[in-house]
Amino acid sequence: MSVDFLLTTLIVVISPGTGVLYTLSAGLSRGWRASSVAAFGCTLGIVPHMAAAILGLAALLHASALAFQTLKYLGVAYLLYMAWNTLREHGALKVENDVRAKSSLQVIGEAILLNLLNPKLSIFFFAFLPQFVQADEAHPLPSMLMLSGIFMLVTFVVFVGYGLFASAVRRHVISRPRVLAWMRRTFAAAFVALGVKLALAER
Repeated sequence: MSVDFLLTTLIVVISPGTGVLYTLSAGLSRGWRASSVAAFGCTLGIVPHMAAAILGLAALLHASALAFQTLKYLGVAYLLYMAWNTLREHGALKVENDVRAKSSLQVIGEAILLNLLNPKLSIFFFAFLPQFVQADEAHPLPSMLMLSGIFMLVTFVVFVGYGLFASAVRRHVISRPRVLAWMRRTFAAAFVALGVKLALAER
């Protein structure tokens, strides 16, 4: 493992995306427990993409326009659904007085689905991981698994940090209805923006 890998991983993980947005919204709406569960779910959502990259399945998404477009537009539809629910106060930023109002399985399921329906992640790992494995390595699989594990650990730690920050300011936000309304619109707009970005993505 190199310093370059750690720096690249950190830059990728801290960059705002669907996982960060979902973890922040969980912390704001239901507190630190929900944000930690969301961070765990988003981390789990990386596993299928890393597995696809390691097994070479990401090459199928890269080669097949139909497979890529199908998964892409399912992801776009889900992001727009999240935006609509957020505006209607039934989605990611629905403030719950009872932080257990949504089960951990529901939060994990939503988080996994957000990452699972983004084909760009598979192609990203397909291109990303091999760069940090020695070209002459006889058995690259253990190295790729180790790097994948480190990437997931960094993802979880950073996302938990985002969630703790969101839960720390939660009371200040939910006690101000006008601020909450603007935040709900901002989160909905961010989901739409991510959906548009995904819709415009090419292989």
